[in-house]
Amino acid sequence: MSTATTTDTIEKSTSTPVTKVVPRAEWLAARKELLIKEKEFTRLRDELSRQRREMPWVKMEKGYQFKGPDGPKTLADLFDGRSQLVVYHFMFGPGWKEGCPSCSYLADSFDTAALHMAQRDTSFAVISRATLPEIEAFKKRMGWRFPWVSSFGTDFNYDFHVSFSNDKKDKSDGSKVYYNFAMTEFPSEEAPGMSVFYKKGDEVFHSYSTYARGLDILVPTYNLLDLTPKGRDEDSLPWPMAWVRHHDRYSDGKLVDLAKLTKTSA
Repeated sequence: MSTATTTDTIEKSTSTPVTKVVPRAEWLAARKELLIKEKEFTRLRDELSRQRREMPWVKMEKGYQFKGPDGPKTLADLFDGRSQLVVYHFMFGPGWKEGCPSCSYLADSFDTAALHMAQRDTSFAVISRATLPEIEAFKKRMGWRFPWVSSFGTDFNYDFHVSFSNDKKDKSDGSKVYYNFAMTEFPSEEAPGMSVFYKKGDEVFHSYSTYARGLDILVPTYNLLDLTPKGRDEDSLPWPMAWVRHHDRYSDGKLVDLAKLTKTSA
């Protein structure tokens, strides 16, 4: 995920993809050849998902108390009566004017995903280290409804390696932090990620976490763009996602009408 918050315009690519133009029969042969690889990829993805489900769990021993709009919440409370919980670690630190644009890019799909996930015994929540008033103001601006709580004042973000402070950095190299299961350089005090938990009785277990490119699967816009001739079209940009803005900050006139999206019938 990009940590940039600039709203400078990134020019859209006007290049035309270079490829062959062929008769339909030749196109069909090429499509069938690619389909073989796509089916192989699907089988590999299914097998990887199976192995992910078989990973061992870690029992959560530390108690965390988050701040939510309805009062304090524990990690167990976020399950909301279900046995599974998916948490998105949203890059939004205390004192920031707004949340990360790249995390917001993902978050634009969270509301509908959470609705469907609930039908499979799975709750969804977002957690950030920003204060609750900061979260509530930004959430209102963006028109989101998903549960979002503040971990400010707790170790939660540090324990899951999505927030960094000087005492958490590698002593041999102050520029490195532990992120994505390795010591690496990271340009921000906050980082994105996703963690999964399971609740059995009163016990909560951590089953999975993913970071960085592991979050790609959460971006439906990228999945759609990957089907197009130009793909994500980011090779000429200073960094991937350099074009991404908060959905109310695009300057091409194709802005989302939030009033229409969030208006409920009388």
